[in-house]
Formats: sequence, C-alpha cells, structure tokens
Amino acid sequence: MPEVTDVDGLTVGQVSALLGVTVRALHHWDEIGLARPSLRTAAGYRLYTTGDLERLHRIVVYREIGLGLDKIGAILDDSTADVPSALRAQRRQVAERIERLQQLSAGLDRMIDAHERGLLLTAEQQAALFGPEWNADWPAQARQRYGDTTQWQQYAERSASRGPEEWRAVTDAVAGVDRALGDAMDAGVTPGSPEADRLVERHREVFASYFPLSREMQVCLARRYEADPGFAAHYDGIRPGLATWFRRIVDASARAHGIDPDTATWQ
Repeated sequence: MPEVTDVDGLTVGQVSALLGVTVRALHHWDEIGLARPSLRTAAGYRLYTTGDLERLHRIVVYREIGLGLDKIGAILDDSTADVPSALRAQRRQVAERIERLQQLSAGLDRMIDAHERGLLLTAEQQAALFGPEWNADWPAQARQRYGDTTQWQQYAERSASRGPEEWRAVTDAVAGVDRALGDAMDAGVTPGSPEADRLVERHREVFASYFPLSREMQVCLARRYEADPGFAAHYDGIRPGLATWFRRIVDASARAHGIDPDTATWQ
C-alpha cells in the first residue's frame, strides 16, 4: 500500500461521517477485504481515495437493501456475477418482508382498536350475535370501568383475533352453559355434587374465552350475578332462582378446593 506525506484522501472518521456508517464497520470491512483503503499516511493512518469511496457507496446501498456482506463481495469482485438476478432475488425478499410488515401493522391496528373498543364488531353485528337485549354501548362502558385492569388487557388480546364467526362460537358456548345450568337446577342437582362441580368447571373453561378466571374470581363473579339486578335478571330469566343456585354451586366447589367463599377476593 503506498504511503503519502500529504493528506490526499479521506480518513476513517471522515468517511464514517460522510457515509453514515460506523468506524467499527469500516475497520471490519477492511479486515475481511471487502473495502480496504488504498493509501496510508507516513504515520500509518488509513486514507480512502475517490475509487475507494465509490466502492463503499455501493456496499452501503447493497447492505441497506438487505444483501449480506459475502453476497456484496461476490457482486463487487466477480466480473461475471449476474447482478440483475441477484438484485431481483433481493427484491422478492424485500416484497415478502413488506407483506409481513403490513400484516404486522394490521394486527397492531386491531390490537389497538381492541384495547380501546373491546369489541371489533359493528353495532349491527353485535345485535345479530348477542340478541336484541344487547346494548352496543356496553363495551365502551366496560372499558371506562375496567380499562386499566389485567383482565381488560387479556380480553382485548382475545378480542383482537376474533371476527363475527369466532364471537358466534363464544356466544354459543356461553348459551350452552346457561342451558346446562338451568337443566341441572330443574333436575335437582345439589351443590357439592360431582355434576354440580363439573358445571362449575365448565363455566370457568367457557369464561376463559374472555379472560382467565381463577376459582376465587369465579366466586366473586357468581356473587355479582346474584346481587347485580342486570345479571340476576338474565339468569333468573333462564330459570327463576338460577342466579342464587349458581352462586351456591360455585361456593360449594370453592370450599372443596380450600377456598372460603366469604373471604374470596378478585385474584
């Protein structure tokens, strides 16, 4: 490598600033023979010539479109290399990456909407799925009340991946549990019996469509079903007294698992 006494090239630092690459990267490219400076000063400092800069510009461009250093070296050093084919292949990979990023962006939009709205359904879709008694304002009211809770976050994450058909499956599962509870009450199933305990577990499993429900949380929920006029009207509309009966079978199941229903908390 020629030595010069007068600075007639650019130093590593100057090239780094000019091209927007790190000094470390320039040193690495020098070490692997990808882009070596053509000159050195008498003191041993690297100097890059105009020709060196042209090669570095191409390296930066190829690297930014995603080519690996080995591929870049082959393109730059092999006069027989089919550059257009290599670039077309890279363009296909870039297009695939763009499509994946667009899908990711759409997913993020749905997740944001789900956290803010709860249900990603129109008012008409909600009415068709949940029945004429459904109030399309309820999701917004629920977010205002529970939006800072872990359970709302879990609910939103599930909601983000659901469309009308997925919500119909959830609605059908919930309706199935409600019917089973009413039938069991009619049949005289007693709290603490194996059949009652199975219904309690089934309720927990189905409710997990919204968010995971611990046994203690289920106790709190069952008591709210009984005490809240809206929930009580729903369950007592299925069978008179069903809200209270459901609370009793949940309490009995909780006791069997070492939980005192009178001290259970939402956890």
